[in-house]
Amino acid sequence: MPENDIKIRVADWLTDKDMLEEIRRQVFVEEQKVPVELEWDEFDDTSIHFLVTDSDKAIACARLKTDGQVGRMAVLPGYRNRGIGQKLLQYVLQVAANQKLENVYLHAQVSAITFYEKQGFTADGETFFEASIPHREMFKKIC
Repeated sequence: MPENDIKIRVADWLTDKDMLEEIRRQVFVEEQKVPVELEWDEFDDTSIHFLVTDSDKAIACARLKTDGQVGRMAVLPGYRNRGIGQKLLQYVLQVAANQKLENVYLHAQVSAITFYEKQGFTADGETFFEASIPHREMFKKIC
């Protein structure tokens, strides 16, 4: 996979919705068994969305809510462990800094805590469940 074919950009929820939903459907609904009614919420309309493509194929996504929560971060299985999630998160954090957000937070799946710690996030609080998946809240100061 040539590195220069990978592009990360701010997505438009209305025009890019099909691609964003397809990634989230594959990763969260099908792979992780998140109930479809929990995957889509009222924050999709007001969040900044991010899309990663490989030669125009949608392969990863994330969103940033107005309160600084990073979420719905997903990389398709065939593209994992290639640094794409790290680059996507760095891009999201840069946009958050440009938005003058002082802090960001996320609900990390317990299996992903190490990934987020490597990006400078700190876990806080007890483990809790979202869609029957164990999570912990994590924070990062960015400005």
